[in-house]
Amino acid sequence: MTVKPLYRRVLLKASGEALMGEQHFGIDVSVVDRIAGDIAEARALGIEVGVVIGGGNIFRGVAVASKG
Repeated sequence: MTVKPLYRRVLLKASGEALMGEQHFGIDVSVVDRIAGDIAEARALGIEVGVVIGGGNIFRGVAVASKG
C-alpha cells in the first residue's frame, strides 16, 4: 500500500539547543543521526525537505560580549 504524503515540501527548523540532546553544550551526534534518518524517510516518500539550524545563542553571545 502506497501512502501519499500530506505535503510535498516541508521545512524543519531545529534550534541549536535541540541538537544538544542531553549534553550541556555542543551537538549530540545521536540526535543528528536520528534527524537525518527522519529526513531520509521523508525523502524516500518524495517529500522535499528544507533544513534551517538556529544559531540564536551564538549571535546573542556575540552581542553580549561586545558590550563587555
